Amino acid sequence: MACAAYSIRGHLKLAVGPGPYALANNHLCGGLKPSVSYPISQSWSTLTSNAGRRAASRSHLTVGNSERWRSSLKASPEDGTIVAEGKITVLVIGGGGREHALCFALNRSPSCEAVLCAPGNVGIAQSGDAVCISDLDISSTDAVISFCHKRGVGMVVVGPEGPLVAGLANDLVKAGIPTFGPSSEAAALEGSKDFMKKLCYKYNIPTAQYRTFTDPAEAKQYVQDQGAPIVVKADGLAAGKGVIVAMTLDEALEAIDSMLVEESFGSAGSRIIIEEYLEGEEASFFALVDGEYALPLESAQDHKRVGDGDVGPNTGGMGAYSPAPVVTEELTSTIMQSIIIPTVKGMAAEGCKFVGVLYAGLMIEKKSGLPKLIEYNVRFGDPECQVLMMRLESDLAQVLLSACKGELGKVSLTWSPEIAMVVVMASEGYPGSYKKGTIIKNIDKAGQVSPAVKIFHAGTALDGDGNLVAVGGRVLGITAKGKDIEEARSRAYNAVDVIDWPEGFFRRDIGWRALKQEQSVNY
Repeated sequence: MACAAYSIRGHLKLAVGPGPYALANNHLCGGLKPSVSYPISQSWSTLTSNAGRRAASRSHLTVGNSERWRSSLKASPEDGTIVAEGKITVLVIGGGGREHALCFALNRSPSCEAVLCAPGNVGIAQSGDAVCISDLDISSTDAVISFCHKRGVGMVVVGPEGPLVAGLANDLVKAGIPTFGPSSEAAALEGSKDFMKKLCYKYNIPTAQYRTFTDPAEAKQYVQDQGAPIVVKADGLAAGKGVIVAMTLDEALEAIDSMLVEESFGSAGSRIIIEEYLEGEEASFFALVDGEYALPLESAQDHKRVGDGDVGPNTGGMGAYSPAPVVTEELTSTIMQSIIIPTVKGMAAEGCKFVGVLYAGLMIEKKSGLPKLIEYNVRFGDPECQVLMMRLESDLAQVLLSACKGELGKVSLTWSPEIAMVVVMASEGYPGSYKKGTIIKNIDKAGQVSPAVKIFHAGTALDGDGNLVAVGGRVLGITAKGKDIEEARSRAYNAVDVIDWPEGFFRRDIGWRALKQEQSVNY
């Protein structure tokens, strides 16, 4: 099934009136003046028919892989730019489970000559999904640029949020190297929750009501006035741990002290967001963006809480599955029109043209059935990326390069009709303190449980004796595909049960919402 990209052309609708959340145009993106020159006029012509609306559905958002495209790419060994026909070398920045999944998909891309990953990890290297460059200092833009020129890298894909917020994409693009990932100014959508909230207010993007605080006394008074449940968030990057869903006032007050007084999250928690508690079902929604067009990816749903039954503290994600039944065709269209497109238009109007992937964390409200934006990430989610890359059948290198070149309007995507599910295995104690260096056995055996199983490494290394050991909180992503959620789930957990790692743990109920819905339909 074909899916056209959504154009952002259209008149911006601004929130009017004074208030603490209003933001002047020239200050939204670090004082940059608007620099977007293309006309803003909304175009929904590709989605006006029933066929068009079906094309925007969550099922098979199909993107083409033409031979013309396939033969039009080549990296110049001198400067890494695309100059002629041929294949390209892609450098992936990062070394976690998300980057392993990206390497896996890029390695299957016909237009990809080679996949390099810096720093990568032992699982990526041993799987053959990429050549790992462990000694490349990815914190040095000069080192990365020099490496790209020497190796003839035709595109850089930046995985983690840290290098994006630090400005790696800015420097690579300035050096003439096609880079998939937003500028540091645009990456503030994730780097500052206050920034994201102000954008939502200005451009009428539905989100939870909120206030921003730096003073603990004022924050506590606000919480006492509002009552619980309520949500307390660190403004900056906190590795997925800076969100406290406080079900009681005591929990909220403790979170305020932790962030603003005890400085548990360092500078990331020196400013906090306190927002209303939304009740409903969470979903992850992804869209590729080239500054003018937004192309929705398949839906996914993750499990943030550490324990079975969605209890315990939030984590970076303990598992995920795709597609997510909660994200229907109608809801996909609503999300694009009310959240994604206004965001891309707003960023462009503010002089922060966004190029990369927008990852919207959403709450589908129980009382209205409509989506509200919880947060934005400016990179692929982890572990959602694992299930998306397992299902993607298009040439990922072509798709991402077209985003870098502003050509997503020409692109469509092809997805496997199967369900994919990932179960995260983590070190005991995560998301708190945990022991490093514990030995993991039977990984190869687990990967042979089924051809539909793929094990993505996030936090592994080899010790002095050549043993595979855990060096992170979230360590492995056991991923499987199946004709339905039951088959995918069975294959994933069968592989998990083969792995011998006494110091690891995992949730036993990943996919329970989708499984419950499927059983209800079958009944």
